[in-house]
Amino acid sequence: MSTVSREVHLVRRPHGEPVQDDFSLVETTVGAPEPGRVLIRNEWLSVDPYMRGRMNDVKSYVPPFQLGAPMEGGAVGTVVESADESIPVGATVLHMAGWREYASIPAKHAQIVDTEIAPAQAYLGVLGTTGLTAYAGLVEVAPVKEGDVVFVSGAAGAVGSVAGQIARKLGASKVIGSAGGPEKAKKLTDEYGFDAAIDYRLGNLEAQLKAAAPEGVDVYFDNVGGDHLRAAIARSNVGGRIALCGAISQYNATTPVPGPDNLAQAIGKRLTLKGFIVMDHMHLAPTWVPQAARWLADGELRAEETVVDGVDHAVDAFLGLLRGANTGKMLIRL
Repeated sequence: MSTVSREVHLVRRPHGEPVQDDFSLVETTVGAPEPGRVLIRNEWLSVDPYMRGRMNDVKSYVPPFQLGAPMEGGAVGTVVESADESIPVGATVLHMAGWREYASIPAKHAQIVDTEIAPAQAYLGVLGTTGLTAYAGLVEVAPVKEGDVVFVSGAAGAVGSVAGQIARKLGASKVIGSAGGPEKAKKLTDEYGFDAAIDYRLGNLEAQLKAAAPEGVDVYFDNVGGDHLRAAIARSNVGGRIALCGAISQYNATTPVPGPDNLAQAIGKRLTLKGFIVMDHMHLAPTWVPQAARWLADGELRAEETVVDGVDHAVDAFLGLLRGANTGKMLIRL
């Protein structure tokens, strides 16, 4: 039996900031699963900053989206038909065939998740690679030590908001975050437990960081790049560690973006700047997921969501994400 589904295709590679005409909402039919496959009714879709890079036809750590084909991304849904005994009908599964209402995929590419310990959508955020990214960055890439001063950029976003809270639990003496606008900055200190918040839209980022951390910064978790990375280098203490997670400030750039003009300071300060991809740290998931679930249940970890309804608004949500319209994880609810 065939199922009618809608899915989002990339039909044109964006130049600079993506626009609606770069995408198309397509109605299609999905057939009954063949042996070894399952049919999933998606209920939650994830849109993430890294997807912007996949819209360019360039070699990277993940292949580019194909034109005229459904895009991919994290999704959680319910198995409605199964042709594989390892995944029963009714199971809630996590997979990567997002940007669509129904997905037929190999059963080996679907992971059953436990909705008793957390809501299904949490596996796209704090219990998924989003939360694991924050954890890996501060445990293995730029390890936080007791008493460290930690600075997190993009701190009101999905990864940054979790990173700040993890830094505190790892023993940081002070946690500073940057965000865009007074409301987000206030949320960092009032709801996420940051000691200080910087509104980068006010400008003079380095002076704001110096005022927030007169003793300097030991660990910087970078989601933004650009002027944030420059300010962090300027304020880093000797032996500082920098986890290069993202650079959303330049994802829509149409020409090469110069690096920080103070990078030479990394020599005298003996800084470590290390880029990382969460897929290289999946061995931490068995530790992170149960720990994060306990923190969520106990109210010790806050994971906010910005929810947009309908696959027909998925592109709106993605464009809003690139402009900073979200607080916490941006999700599509189907």
